[in-house]
Amino acid sequence: MTVRTESSDVRPTLGEAALADAVVFDLDGVLVDSFAVMREAFGIAYAEVVGSGPAPFEDYNRHLGRFFPDIMRLMGLPLEMEAPFVRESYRLADRVRLFPGVADLLAELDARNVPLAVATGKAGVRARSLLDGLGVLERFRHVIGSDEISRPKPAPDIVLRALDLLDVPPDRAVMVGDAVTDLRSARGARVRSVAALWGTTEEAALRAEGPDVVAQAPTDVLALVRAA
Repeated sequence: MTVRTESSDVRPTLGEAALADAVVFDLDGVLVDSFAVMREAFGIAYAEVVGSGPAPFEDYNRHLGRFFPDIMRLMGLPLEMEAPFVRESYRLADRVRLFPGVADLLAELDARNVPLAVATGKAGVRARSLLDGLGVLERFRHVIGSDEISRPKPAPDIVLRALDLLDVPPDRAVMVGDAVTDLRSARGARVRSVAALWGTTEEAALRAEGPDVVAQAPTDVLALVRAA
């Protein structure tokens, strides 16, 4: 089941045997639009810890999907930025919204009784708090943060942990992500990867990574999952 296309509308037609039994989602940029909140929280954290000058959010954005401390190490920034970043992220959490179409997607997958998990670069407690505030936490059987596994993305550990908890083999699942790290994590776990383009500005990089499916809208995912 490989669908790679430059089309602006992806509607793969698959045989029943190729349809997935479970879906693992990334969080930021896939389920929730949190970019404005992350930018503001990052800017405040940078000013508090580093000092004056423009915060390099565009560089930070290129590493999304990874655990925050790992991003700081890659960028050569102080790990002390994590505390104010998390504090501000909680303070601004009421500004985060589900992407259009995500609520409908989750409702339909729930109606089909498809087991769902979240595998995120966020800490687990923060991810669960955010989803709970948005009223969709109960849609997911498991929400796993990068602080709850040994090796965060792009290692496959977090996806493999989700599949283990869902009791679904890799060839019966898909992983939906908006970052190169998500696609690499899926590939390492031998799970079919879905590049979510509805929230990203990194379309070229995602396509270059060679995802199995390119999806323009959340409801495109339904074509990859078994019926009820």
